[in-house]
Amino acid sequence: MLYRLAADGLVLFHLTFILFVLFGGLLTLKWPRVMCLHLPAVAWGIAVEVLHLPCPLTRWENLLRHLAGQDGYGDGFIEHYILTLIYPAGLTANIQLALGAVVVLVNLAVYGRVIRRYVQA
Repeated sequence: MLYRLAADGLVLFHLTFILFVLFGGLLTLKWPRVMCLHLPAVAWGIAVEVLHLPCPLTRWENLLRHLAGQDGYGDGFIEHYILTLIYPAGLTANIQLALGAVVVLVNLAVYGRVIRRYVQA
């Protein structure tokens, strides 16, 4: 039971990390020190996606599931848990690029504003 709870907790942490990578820049508007955590998280997220690296959190979750007597899964976290949320039926490559561009533009705008605050101060 403990291994299953740990695996479920790791799923929540994994999802929180992904959300932090995507939207953590917005937190820097209120708390600029978050930038020290957000920028490395973004770099890691980009590296995992662009270089197709296996995420260690997925591996750890599968290990905990096996220790709990459950089946793990062969694909990655996103494919297993949230692929249908992120990539619903009918989503084209152009729409994916547009959504990715929105994330990049939002973070660029947020960090631009944070930088302007430091320059003006």
